[in-house]
Amino acid sequence: MTGHLFQGRYQAKLVKGDPYLLKLSRYVHLNPVRAGDWSKLKLSQRRICLRNYRWSSYRSYIGQEKLRKFVTYGPVLAQTGVKKLRQLMEYRKFVEGGLAETDEDFMEILKKSAVAIGCDDFQTWVRDRCAELARKAAKPEDVSFRKEMKYLNQEDVLEVIGRCLGVKLERLREKRRNSILRPVAARMLVKYCGLTNRQTADILSLKSGVAVGLQGRKIVSLMANNSKIAGLITTIEEQLEHLIFPERIKSCS
Repeated sequence: MTGHLFQGRYQAKLVKGDPYLLKLSRYVHLNPVRAGDWSKLKLSQRRICLRNYRWSSYRSYIGQEKLRKFVTYGPVLAQTGVKKLRQLMEYRKFVEGGLAETDEDFMEILKKSAVAIGCDDFQTWVRDRCAELARKAAKPEDVSFRKEMKYLNQEDVLEVIGRCLGVKLERLREKRRNSILRPVAARMLVKYCGLTNRQTADILSLKSGVAVGLQGRKIVSLMANNSKIAGLITTIEEQLEHLIFPERIKSCS
């Protein structure tokens, strides 16, 4: 199986093979308790924080909340190697086992390539493919290995952002110090419109695709340290997901 990791939803890495996918899912779910003040807590306290973290799919992976229709659980849970009734429990044990120690071998693989997670041959193949695409692209930053999915048009995405944040659309393109408006808009345009960083930069009047990446990192940091901002992001994403999955209708409030 080959899958995708979206780092901060702005960069993509191809993932080779089921073992890598399972370890990657653990790495992603443990990120909230490996950063900031939570990383300094005792093991038992970090476990509680992990299970109570609202802005992750982990709670649904371990049966603490309903499964989310926009998450595909099967490929990851199947790698636990047990019958379906026990998968949630086994996955919880696997992930939380990583609280006590770090998988150094996997961390080395994760750092080894900016575009792929897998064996050396797979990483070489992905790098060669990226180089080939870059030669054909108008700009190297437009190269993308995006997962095929239903995307929204930019007008709908910006309208939802404006409504949930209570601002006019023009303000989403304005440069304002310490404002979350453009970082939020950048995140949503890339994630829900399938745009490249360069295309997003043009829409938001940013100088380059690199600037979009910086905006993405900024909003991830803010979400980790400010529960109010994290809640706003969650609300916006739920609204956009409802446009993709109409049966999940819930007003923005």
